[in-house]
Amino acid sequence: MQTTAEPFSTGLGSRVRTYIDLTKPRLLPMVLFTGLPVFGMAVSGWPSFSFACLILLGICLAAASANTLNAYLERDLDAKMDRTAGRPLPAGKLSPRSALLFGIGLGVLSTVVLWAVSGLPAAGLGVASILFYVFVYTVWLKPRSAWNAVIGGAAGAVAPLIADVAVDGRIGAAGLSLFAIVFFWQPPHVWAIALYRKVDYQRAGIPMLPNVIGDQPTRVWMFVCTLGLVPVSLTPYFLGLVGAVYLAVALGMNTWFVASSIEVLRLKTDDSARRMFHVSLAYLFSLYLAMLVDLLLI
Repeated sequence: MQTTAEPFSTGLGSRVRTYIDLTKPRLLPMVLFTGLPVFGMAVSGWPSFSFACLILLGICLAAASANTLNAYLERDLDAKMDRTAGRPLPAGKLSPRSALLFGIGLGVLSTVVLWAVSGLPAAGLGVASILFYVFVYTVWLKPRSAWNAVIGGAAGAVAPLIADVAVDGRIGAAGLSLFAIVFFWQPPHVWAIALYRKVDYQRAGIPMLPNVIGDQPTRVWMFVCTLGLVPVSLTPYFLGLVGAVYLAVALGMNTWFVASSIEVLRLKTDDSARRMFHVSLAYLFSLYLAMLVDLLLI
């Protein structure tokens, strides 16, 4: 595996793109999207546009920092997996030291932005999310437990909590209910990937659920989790945070998600697991989009 940085002659645009790739940019829009509806649920109403943008920037920087530090720590494992071997560090496009400094810098910048705009609670929660993802999930949990996707899901669900603290000064029903949706959505989403990428995880020595308890028990757990997600996803409606538009979309998307998990359980194929992975993305996006539409109509 190469570990040296790109030659100095490489163009600026290419180097910038390499650093951006370290942050796993395809994951960042979903992180921001899950925090956005909280602004419409604020006790005092929608905050100013500039305030919301700066809070989202702080959240984005925190997520980018966590992802970059994760890439730094897992660079040797990434080199063993087909789907991650082309990332900047295992591909030798950047030195590990540069990635580490970049990740730390993003974390510091996130903390400064959140503290300056909203104060210590939001900044502290941002720091906590980075530390949790890096040390609890990446360093401790992921290499040791097949249930890493369950506990580790908290790191990917923290955006609503930061947004809630930023606008209302505390974590309330809005932040908790939106956090819970992402938290309970994460395991079946990750296990779908683990099913059709099982060989990759075996090669890297990462104890994902299919490799430890078997494919069919994993499919059963995916079905159980999608069923359990139904009442969790309806919580914002029953708390009065959103209205009928969200309820209708949530019922429809839950039906599709549960049906997809049944298909995985019945067909027992990689293709069905891959389809469920894509359905899971559509599910989460549709729920949070429906929240925004509902909030704008109220």
